Amino acid sequence: MFDRKLNGEFHHLRFMLFKFNGSFGIIIDLKGVEVLQKQDKYKTIYTNNIIGLFCQSFEPAIATILRESLTFFRINIKKGEVMARPSKLWGVLALSAVFWAGIITPISAQDLSDLTQIKPGRARAVTSADPDPNSNKDMIRFVSPGETKVLADIKGPAVIRHIWLTFNEARSNWLESTGSARPDEIVLRMYWDDGKQPAVETPIGDFFAAGFGLRREIRSVPVQVEGGDGYNCYWPMPFHKHGLITITNEGQKNIRSFYYHIDYTDEENLPEKTAYFCAQYRNEFPEKTGKDYLILDAEGQGHYVGTVMSVRSRSPFWFGEGDVKFYVDGDKKPTIQGTGTEDYFLMAWGLNESLFPYFGCTYMSTDFEDLGTQYCLYRWHIADAVRFTKSLRFEIEHKGWISADETESGKVEGHVERDDDMATVAFWYQVGQPKRFTTLPPLAQRLLPNLDVVIEGKMLLPNARHSPGLLELQKGYDWTGDGQVFFMPVDNKPILEVDFQVEKEEYRGLILRFTYADDYGIYRIFLDGKNVRQPADYMAGQKIADYDFYSPVIQVKDSYLGSFKLTPGKHTLRLECVGQNPMSKGKYLGLDSVRLRERWDKKRKLLS
Repeated sequence: MFDRKLNGEFHHLRFMLFKFNGSFGIIIDLKGVEVLQKQDKYKTIYTNNIIGLFCQSFEPAIATILRESLTFFRINIKKGEVMARPSKLWGVLALSAVFWAGIITPISAQDLSDLTQIKPGRARAVTSADPDPNSNKDMIRFVSPGETKVLADIKGPAVIRHIWLTFNEARSNWLESTGSARPDEIVLRMYWDDGKQPAVETPIGDFFAAGFGLRREIRSVPVQVEGGDGYNCYWPMPFHKHGLITITNEGQKNIRSFYYHIDYTDEENLPEKTAYFCAQYRNEFPEKTGKDYLILDAEGQGHYVGTVMSVRSRSPFWFGEGDVKFYVDGDKKPTIQGTGTEDYFLMAWGLNESLFPYFGCTYMSTDFEDLGTQYCLYRWHIADAVRFTKSLRFEIEHKGWISADETESGKVEGHVERDDDMATVAFWYQVGQPKRFTTLPPLAQRLLPNLDVVIEGKMLLPNARHSPGLLELQKGYDWTGDGQVFFMPVDNKPILEVDFQVEKEEYRGLILRFTYADDYGIYRIFLDGKNVRQPADYMAGQKIADYDFYSPVIQVKDSYLGSFKLTPGKHTLRLECVGQNPMSKGKYLGLDSVRLRERWDKKRKLLS
């Protein structure tokens, strides 16, 4: 029994599925609504009122088909025959019985209830396993810079059901002392049937909802990444004659130890208009002012199923007031218009790192008011696919809040056009080969532009002064250049001072890149003798004066201390320990670098 609300009233939907003499049947009762009428020995619903109620009780893929069924079906399950005749009436429950009985087999992945019905087709897999049964070298050991490797070359008709893969990380490690190619340097391409151009073309990291070369965990319905290492994809990928999957190394280091396992089923046949799986990367570093950012421009028939977005803010404050706009089948005005960026990604009042089945934020580098905050976001339209019959154009505005130093009014404004760095992957299914509305930029154009004058650890160390303790240059991990300035104090009031040089007087953001770990302390920061802190924002006012560098896991993060026009010459940073987090094991300090970050030299107009 399912309880549902209809026209402001609560109704009880009761049904029973039964089998009698080899035939299946279904009995439906909706309290308060007359919906049953006997026809022969079958019972069928003849009202539209129940459709929404009933369909909500099903998995989204089945519910979609039920809602769209405008034909009444007479069903004889015993003989396995389906005879259709046009009608203005809805044969919703009859069609659902067809699915339950296994007469119609959808291509979509099985749910647990499907496992009781054996479906046609033969399970197969393409893997990186070594054909030598006595070998454990079950991987592509190296993919050299510039090299392309074929992962799968499969004869159809078939449907790829699952892809698992992993590869060595970019950091220095036991497999490679100099590290390996990053996820944004590995390009994934997929070709279906006679397609000369890829239907899927994206860096492998962005495909799995992590831009900027990051390896991040994700737990969602179609893709999952365990610990940033075990990559899994469950998007169904059908093709009639031929499926080809490749990876290309566009980096300067080897891809090392690439393992993969691609599961698919041979099919007897596929419907003629089976849709291809498509995914396309695009970026603008920075976004082009005067027009919305384009995510997808598709032609043909299909539906849109997901977005991955990676953003770096190039101005302080909140980037995400931009509305999404779907233009379906050539509509001049948005067919669907959203209410803000975080709203589209199904969050509210900002963003937070979170992982949900259909949406989430896999990475948020710092507070969302800071200069240079990075975000990685995903939104799957599995239950709410955006359907189109001729074309679909999908855009997003790039509007938001901005600090007073970039506005015409000289005040903080909440609705101005911004030009941040944005990269996206559009995911959709369509009948026929996809239109090439863009091509993958070369690696140099996919890397975030360097906006910083960087004074790294080895330049800060020689003239550093400190209270009793050990000060050294610590190499490795994610630290800049030759490593971070690592201070291990031995007294109760640690102090560290470092000098840096400014070559040219410019208005720039002051960024300190620190390490956070489980034995680090709380420090107060002074610039040329004056206490500096995170600048006030438009919502919370003045922020904290002290920085707690405790973290249960090691992290390297930027801290934005405001924007200044520093005079040429020497400047001094002083860091004074004021305590430690109760969870911390010590008062250590790690300063990776001092950064002077470029700011836009423009004054923006309030849009409304």
